[in-house]
Amino acid sequence: METLQEHLALGMGIAFHAKNIPDKKAIVSEYGERTFMELNANSNRYAKFLKEKGLQNGDAVAIVCKNRPEFLEGLFGPIRVGLRITPINWHLTAEEVCYIVENCEAKVVLCDAIFSEFFEEISKNLPDVILMSVDGENPLAMPFLETIQEYDGADVETPEPGRSMLYTSGTTGRPKGVFRKENPPPSKTEQFTLDTASFDLVNDFSICPGPAYHAAPLGLNINISLMAGVGVYLMDKWDAEKMLSLISEYKCTHTHMVATMFHRVLRLPEEIKSKYDISSMRWILHGAAPCPVEVKKAMIDWMGPIVYEYYAATEGGGCFIQPEEWLNKPGSVGQANEGTEVKILDEQFNEVELGQEGTIYFSAPSTGRFEYYKAEEKTSGAYWGDYFTMGDIGYCDSDGYHFLTGRSADTIISGGTNIYPQEIDNVLLMHNAVAEVCCVGVPNEEWGEEIKAIINLESGADQDTVLKELVKLSDEKLSGFKKPKTFEFWSEELPRLPTGKIQRNLVKKRFW
Repeated sequence: METLQEHLALGMGIAFHAKNIPDKKAIVSEYGERTFMELNANSNRYAKFLKEKGLQNGDAVAIVCKNRPEFLEGLFGPIRVGLRITPINWHLTAEEVCYIVENCEAKVVLCDAIFSEFFEEISKNLPDVILMSVDGENPLAMPFLETIQEYDGADVETPEPGRSMLYTSGTTGRPKGVFRKENPPPSKTEQFTLDTASFDLVNDFSICPGPAYHAAPLGLNINISLMAGVGVYLMDKWDAEKMLSLISEYKCTHTHMVATMFHRVLRLPEEIKSKYDISSMRWILHGAAPCPVEVKKAMIDWMGPIVYEYYAATEGGGCFIQPEEWLNKPGSVGQANEGTEVKILDEQFNEVELGQEGTIYFSAPSTGRFEYYKAEEKTSGAYWGDYFTMGDIGYCDSDGYHFLTGRSADTIISGGTNIYPQEIDNVLLMHNAVAEVCCVGVPNEEWGEEIKAIINLESGADQDTVLKELVKLSDEKLSGFKKPKTFEFWSEELPRLPTGKIQRNLVKKRFW
């Protein structure tokens, strides 16, 4: 293999740069650094460990790590020996993490030592899974770096391309693995990202403020930078001023952000914003959640026309818009990417006229078509023939630019994270005094949406007492980002369909 493209086809892009720019910093983080040579060597060592443990092409491994070098070693190792890798959101509860490990059929799990509850839950329920600890010891796990150091860091002799299977939540509350039997061709979103980024191998440096387990920071911020030979600073916990400080210190040029980050940076006092030299920045990509027009306009006014936007999901699809286009079409998420067809359909699956709202459907790729892992009914529910939907509502104007006006009534997007309320409903319904509950996303200036729980109480229940007990129940049973921010008690019955299903969209509509 002589060219970068040939290396990329086998998941060996890091190996190419390890030979050509071995001592260049690939990863900088609060948990340590790696040169391209070090990152590549440890990835090879981990790959050889997995093969020695008997893992075969198509077997699965998982990662539950913070933003640190070991996360990427845990990614690039399996990917180059034909394995399937699943990064897991470490904000989830131990039971949720264990569910994903079991559902994706992971044979090995790489996990930060601080998450002791994850080790205990997986070990108790899935005793055959090999656990490996990062940055600390755990009696249930093998120490990652110490273990892989026994293996040769040279490139694997016969690399085989693996693939990732990320999880996206569903309306039932259980996450779904987005599985592909074969790798699809490079997406146009990735191509537009690479083209507009215009990386300079010598001078550029990226900063990743989002969690590596999320598809967008991982694919469009970390991976695409590293494949271009550009190093990345991995922020452990995002903070507006801290990010400006790091940009100034490391002369960062590229990043991926979500609307919430825009909002918080813009809210910083002027003396803070002017304190740091961020003139090195020349490319900001954003997506994952709709951005209010006034917020994006303020970012462009402050940073200049360097703010690019995509509209896509783990499942696929894609629109892309450059800053100059957006200024002419404020609020748009762009035109459909080349090779992607977009249809906007009404409830009877008829195409609507230009300018009219409907559900947005993307054409599925001819190869690498996704399915929800071990969930045939959910897969069929996402498709309409050769098209699939993420449940978003929008319209297309006469110039072919798409605009989002809403999203699936069941989906709450807070700070770029998808939250599906049925799971929250189920927890609150555990309280004996709760007759009915419907959680919805309501406007939040900073996060885009926040969770509100609308509740019908049983006759005679004391509202103040129940409220205190529901807050306590949420603290015990729900991850932090899934806890309702407010509770509202209705005397009128929640609206229902004749089938008995609560009409969440009608509840939500009252707050928008």
